[in-house]
Amino acid sequence: TDLPRSPPAAAEPRHASPAAPRRLREKLRTAARMAAPPAHTAPGSRQQVQGGERRAQPATGAPPAARETRAPFRFDYERFRRSLRHPVRGRQLGEDPETRARRMKVKEMMKFAWDNYKQYALGKNELRPLTKNGHIGNMFGGLRGATVVDALDTLYIMELEEEFQEAKKWVEKSFDLNVNGEASLFEVNIRYIGGLLATYYLTGEEVFKSKALELGEKLLPAFNTPTGIPRGVINLGRQDTRSLFSPCSGMSWSWGWASAGSSILAEFGTLHLEFLHLSELSGNPVFAEKASTSLLVLNRVEKPQGLYPNFLSPVTGNWVQHHVSIGGLGDSFYEYLIKSWLMSDKKDSEAKKMYDDALEAIEKHLVKKSAGGLTYIAEWRGGILEHKMGHLACFSGGMIALGAEHAGEERKQHYVELAAEITNTCHESYVRSDTKLGPEAFRFDAGTEAMATRLSERYYILRPEVVESYMYMWRLTHEPKYRQWGWEVVKALEKYCRVEAGFSGIRDVYTTTPVHDNMQQSFFLAETLKYLYLLFCEDDVLSLDDWVFNTEAHPLPVNHTNFKA
Repeated sequence: TDLPRSPPAAAEPRHASPAAPRRLREKLRTAARMAAPPAHTAPGSRQQVQGGERRAQPATGAPPAARETRAPFRFDYERFRRSLRHPVRGRQLGEDPETRARRMKVKEMMKFAWDNYKQYALGKNELRPLTKNGHIGNMFGGLRGATVVDALDTLYIMELEEEFQEAKKWVEKSFDLNVNGEASLFEVNIRYIGGLLATYYLTGEEVFKSKALELGEKLLPAFNTPTGIPRGVINLGRQDTRSLFSPCSGMSWSWGWASAGSSILAEFGTLHLEFLHLSELSGNPVFAEKASTSLLVLNRVEKPQGLYPNFLSPVTGNWVQHHVSIGGLGDSFYEYLIKSWLMSDKKDSEAKKMYDDALEAIEKHLVKKSAGGLTYIAEWRGGILEHKMGHLACFSGGMIALGAEHAGEERKQHYVELAAEITNTCHESYVRSDTKLGPEAFRFDAGTEAMATRLSERYYILRPEVVESYMYMWRLTHEPKYRQWGWEVVKALEKYCRVEAGFSGIRDVYTTTPVHDNMQQSFFLAETLKYLYLLFCEDDVLSLDDWVFNTEAHPLPVNHTNFKA
């Protein structure tokens, strides 16, 4: 069975915080009344989106000459490309032969993963490489081709031109959005919308923009809750127009395993980057307004010890449990705070303050050092620490390094050191396994350090978070060890995960004769291989001056200016 990226947590005692203020609800009602129609509203219809505003057309009885005529909104792609400070694929000048050879090896792995997906599973969501067939799963609400959309920008950046054209052709001819099924709002956003947006910005091909906007509109009903905090599951085929504040719209709901009908911090907190770009490309402010509401609620709600618990009621705006994790259920919320600030060209000071305050609370309450000297981020359950770190939490080294670049001078060195220590701990979780690949979670108790102690935590499903941190640490410090650590991962993937028809996860990283799980995850092509490739590229390839990566490693541009044509 498929679960969302964050596995369910055990039920805990419930605590509550003050509900969202009445002023917020009034603001939401106003936003609902003022929300613009879909971006593809035809010219001449009653109302159109122009430059992000809703403009009513004159009454039909008015003479034609009296009608206000304005061009529909158009995003100026050429002006956007001219604003980039570096070529998208860099200049690749003066690199050493070893680095180039390692980059070419990662490119070969990507081609191998794609070719086998194309041969055995094209149009399905993922490849099953052992049985040489496709897998659909139940996370995407009837959408198909998750691997295609996730792979598009990686194929483009790696200059796999023929393969990119194959993927583009599938999107043009076969990517059907008229589906009817239960989808994860979070997964559809980060994989499909993120992948389509990134590929549009990289190529200027209109098909990717139009598909992203059409799919984005299908996600909007998930926000029809009293607080504006979206529910986690949406039926993509049932587009209801009932009140924003109807208690149950019949087309979105919370995960069955989520405590008391709550929404998940890492899910509703990981929409901001993509939804801002949906508004940027459409001229329709409704996407940005919906995503910003979540941050507004979170900014105002009382935080225990300054920490953000993982479960929040979309009805009351209260916390449902006091479980805090920088891994699954919480992770990408923190990532999107610092990245929202960076994507705004460092103008979104509220997101930056939320990030700074959250990191301060995390460091005060959750960052610990083991007896063996390893720095890790524990989980917090109602004030009691659980001394474990999930593979998903290993993105945090890269995040803290990224934020350190923009901290005050007195804090910058401190955060660079903290990022390096956490990244080193995640590296240790790899080198202490027999396969040199890391487990799903590792613990620091009973004399064990940076190793899985439970059978249920010993698997590796081609996850990217550790190499993601290597990539950021390399770009921000240029210490050679990060490239060496990345190369060790490449060799381990080749030795233990490469099979006849693709790459597969393994069930136990502590045996050199592992059992494969028969799944080539779409994020392996979107994230793991992309971050490894970038690790062996010059810094101007998808430069951090121009691009921010969403949590699926899809590059979205920093907003250097306004590109309304």
